[in-house]
Amino acid sequence: MRILALATEAFGGFGGIAQSNRDLFRALSLSHDVVVLPRRSTQKTLTDRNIIQKKPRFNKVVYSLTALRTLRREGPFDLIFCGHLFMAPLALWLSCLGKVPFWLQIYGIEAWARPCGSLRAAAERAGLVTAISRYTRRKFLSWADFPSEKAKVLPCTYGEQFYPGAKSDALVSRYDLNGKKVLLTVGRISSSERYKGHGYVLEALVRLRNNYPNLIYLIVGDGDDRPRLERRAAELGVTGSVRFIGRVKDEELPEVCRLADVFVMPSTGEGFGIVFLEAAASGVPVIGGNADGSLDALAEGKIGRCVDPQNVAEIVEAIQESLQSPKPNPSAVQKFSRENFNHHVSSVIARRSAGDDEAISAGKIASRKKEGGQALRSQ
Repeated sequence: MRILALATEAFGGFGGIAQSNRDLFRALSLSHDVVVLPRRSTQKTLTDRNIIQKKPRFNKVVYSLTALRTLRREGPFDLIFCGHLFMAPLALWLSCLGKVPFWLQIYGIEAWARPCGSLRAAAERAGLVTAISRYTRRKFLSWADFPSEKAKVLPCTYGEQFYPGAKSDALVSRYDLNGKKVLLTVGRISSSERYKGHGYVLEALVRLRNNYPNLIYLIVGDGDDRPRLERRAAELGVTGSVRFIGRVKDEELPEVCRLADVFVMPSTGEGFGIVFLEAAASGVPVIGGNADGSLDALAEGKIGRCVDPQNVAEIVEAIQESLQSPKPNPSAVQKFSRENFNHHVSSVIARRSAGDDEAISAGKIASRKKEGGQALRSQ
């Protein structure tokens, strides 16, 4: 099968959506050819066999014309993959022109509230919708007139480079962490994404310092909300216990995860949270919120502690318990392994709805018109 993939970011991008796309495209490339059209790419791109990533086109009009040209000149394609709800109208247009179904992937807050008419109409005509968590799926179905059996959960995975190990002496020295206990949060620090919970962890730090005077809060990530958090740390009197280290390279992130004694991100708007898996796979106790897609990543408490993300007392208690408990066995996170993820992706692509084993494969793509739209039945 040949797949034309529309994506905001993939290879060369930063953040959870870019990582999710890379993992998905690599899984698809095991059996299919994937042509990726990214909107953004901020570093050298490296792609795998059976994956071609085109030059990024940020301008909306130029991007749309590039997608049309790719469809016509490099087709035929068997499937259009749409990597963001906001790109659904373009995906639907290409789907109609190419007479092939399109698959919509949704992540988090972009799909939780009822969108404008054009986005809603396009999403409702997707043949398949996959959500990275049950929470996002439920939110989508609350506003979309869409068959629930065609809305699937496709959880994220994590890389094999995340595993337990000793703290890096070089990084301990770089960030002045010798003899320190380390709390860690990894995520974009954006004014539009204040749901990560950094502020609540800063408040928790105030209460924890009496019992843990050597406790350091290591914040990985950058964005326009960093100055506000730095001011908040100063207001709370914990500036000396906080390290803002900015964005780190992908290849360095596993060692940064192993610096942590506790990973904590009490979010209220997380679609899933790949970083929870990465920290847990590194043998680090994990704390997340109980009000969003984090519950799926935490396996409802089997992988990490679930707290009310806006209750500082609960966060404090969870951190204390995590610091005092033995490090967890990372085997609990194996359900999200790359092998299981690849199998799950294959199942979504290869099977129709439960009880119907007719494959959706090259040479057996069903493009049906039903209730005013094309349909692709999935597992």
